Amino acid sequence: MKQLIECVPNISEGRDMNIINQVTAEIEKVEGVKLLDVDPGATTNRTVITFVGEPANVCEAAFRVVKKASELIDMKNHHGDHPRFGATDVCPLVPVANIEMDEVVTYARELGKRIGEELNIPVFCYESAAFTPERRNLANCRAGEYEALANRICTPQWKPDFGPDKFDAHVATTGATAVGARDFLVAINYNLNTTSTRRANAIAFDVREKGRPKRVGPKVTDKPMKDENGNVIMIPGTLKGTKAIGWYIEEYGIAQVSMNITNINVSPVHVCFEEVCEKAAARGIRVTGCEIVGLIPKKVLIEAGRYYLAKQQRSLGVSEDEIIKIAVKSMGLDDLKPFNAKEKVIEYLIEDNSNKRLVSMTCAGFAAETASESPAPGGGSISAYMGCLGASLGTMVANLASHKAGWDDRWEFFSQWAEKGQVLKDTLLDLVDEDTNAFNKIMSAFGMPKKTDEEKAARAEAIENASKYAIEVPFKVMNVAYDAFDVVEAMAKDGNPASVSDAGVGALCCRSAVMGAYLNVKINAAGIKDRDFADKMVALGAEIQAKALRREAEILDVVNKIIDKK
Repeated sequence: MKQLIECVPNISEGRDMNIINQVTAEIEKVEGVKLLDVDPGATTNRTVITFVGEPANVCEAAFRVVKKASELIDMKNHHGDHPRFGATDVCPLVPVANIEMDEVVTYARELGKRIGEELNIPVFCYESAAFTPERRNLANCRAGEYEALANRICTPQWKPDFGPDKFDAHVATTGATAVGARDFLVAINYNLNTTSTRRANAIAFDVREKGRPKRVGPKVTDKPMKDENGNVIMIPGTLKGTKAIGWYIEEYGIAQVSMNITNINVSPVHVCFEEVCEKAAARGIRVTGCEIVGLIPKKVLIEAGRYYLAKQQRSLGVSEDEIIKIAVKSMGLDDLKPFNAKEKVIEYLIEDNSNKRLVSMTCAGFAAETASESPAPGGGSISAYMGCLGASLGTMVANLASHKAGWDDRWEFFSQWAEKGQVLKDTLLDLVDEDTNAFNKIMSAFGMPKKTDEEKAARAEAIENASKYAIEVPFKVMNVAYDAFDVVEAMAKDGNPASVSDAGVGALCCRSAVMGAYLNVKINAAGIKDRDFADKMVALGAEIQAKALRREAEILDVVNKIIDKK
């Protein structure tokens, strides 16, 4: 699965759009990176830029941003309301999908090292990328801002992690840059059925990690208690990794609890929603819904949807769209205005729709494309789709059984099978297009030039590699379609007897998928020069096909016996 990270560099220019546009243009030059947002501020004289993509590409774009900003922004002349100490003041990397924080830290430190060595800019690594606890806090790294930089970077305590430690003419222009790795921050506002800012603040203090001051008496007007060092003693809130306040929104005519969730792994969005609801109810107030400000990773909604489905004792083995719909309705994300996941979820925003996927077609369109004079999609893609339909039928029976009256105590059993079926279905869907891609790679290889010996050798190698891949894809179809027999068989034996014929048709689809894919393995193996590889794949495929025929016969025997009893 594709790894995605977000980068949110803040440059010290918020007024000159010519400079801002030149900096952001560098991002758009990097393939595989999508610029999501550019937010300039005149008063702060600072622009927050957001882009996302695969880690290596994002780091390249980030480096170019820092380089261009250092060329165009002179920190000796910079003034603004926001704390800053460099042309690119901060450059955090944020995990979005399929990547752990440890990996993001490595990317951040490598980026910081490159900025320091190639651009001669002092770099401080902060938050999770920090090398020492003291440097985790950005405020510590940036203390005294640009004006204190000349004296600080020369000291042993605040020597930069990378780059120069002397304040020469170059550093006087560029300033320093803080490169970090941090968790994704979700900004979310909870809508309340009250207009009272005071009540909203009380709820915010109940839940936010910082909590509220402990007072010498029972009244909120009583003086805060202090410790022996003179610091105010705080009563912590219930949600770690959150900051929150209450406010009144004139546009909506309601009060809200406005929250920043700084660690969605510790305090997931749906957990925060439930906690705010509970604390509001204790104060006689109802949360009518919430609004997410900005963009979010898809996992935020998936985790929430799965949580609420389980709470309702409903199958979790449903489509991604259905899971997200449950999340939206459960948390009232469409309370104040329509919520469009395609415009709010990062992964959806960066989908490449330039090449239309076969599986995005209508059934009629896919059939027409198959029947056309084009050689692809062909038997391999059709085999993958038959397997997908087999897995889908097994999943359907599981989902129907999970809702059957009188079977409430078995919903988790059927939900687990439905979840497995969904994974198999999605994998086979991807293989529909991948089989056609494999065919196209062969065609591209045959189209390579062959005038010189070098060109002939390169063409022959490309044809061999593409042909091997054209075996590997249908071989994977065979394996995944065979795994789908598990779901179909379980539902034939334990699912609702009224749906047993659907399980039977699922078995037929799985068998056809295995056999069809095997034909593609064999025909592509014929032209492979590496006979050991080709013969091994054909032999393994024959074993899978034989097992598939046996599984089909066994499942159909179960199906027919149940039908014949009716």
